[in-house]
Amino acid sequence: MRVSTMVLRLLLSFMLGLSGTTFAQGETTTTPPAAAPTDDQPTNQTESKSSPPTTTTKLKEVAGKLATDAEAEAAKIAKEVDKIPEAKKAAAGILQPIYAVAEALAFPAFHWLAFALMAAGVFSFALQLVLGKLIVLMRLGFSLKEIASDAVGFSISIVGLVLTTQAATENSTFTQSPTAVISATAVGAVLGIILYRWGQSQELEAAAGRSRRATPPKK
Repeated sequence: MRVSTMVLRLLLSFMLGLSGTTFAQGETTTTPPAAAPTDDQPTNQTESKSSPPTTTTKLKEVAGKLATDAEAEAAKIAKEVDKIPEAKKAAAGILQPIYAVAEALAFPAFHWLAFALMAAGVFSFALQLVLGKLIVLMRLGFSLKEIASDAVGFSISIVGLVLTTQAATENSTFTQSPTAVISATAVGAVLGIILYRWGQSQELEAAAGRSRRATPPKK
């Protein structure tokens, strides 16, 4: 119960800080243009150079303070959670199986395969985001959900490729062999193109289905 309560407090503090930061960034202060001096109102150099703070400025200050307080609270809660023995045991229970699998698969062939798969994902989702969506748009089809899904897949593939390369550099001789790196990239590119063609056909079929449902039947 103590661990779950601390985690809940951490999540709430993080969400509060994120919302406060977003609000502060989203607000813009607009300053009205200064009126030109007239004969009845001569320019006075001794006037105060600083105008009183506007409501928008005050809101930005409050939002910034809330964000700072939330970040400090989140850091404090995180330190408290890190000291709880149950939290350490839970983290170890999650990581130990992953470490065991990683140690068992720490050989060049595995990293070659992992690099090829991540490269395939990068090629496939990149083509799907650019060419695939252009073709679907030309067929008068459009889906924000599919764009978001492909963007998430592309981001995951990029992160996976970076982490795979880092792990291969530290745990195997894969990155020391130009032949292995070039061949894995080539295989990943070919596989990515195949996956892109398959995904494109599925997306065109989905767009055609949506078009048929949107068209009322003729009487």
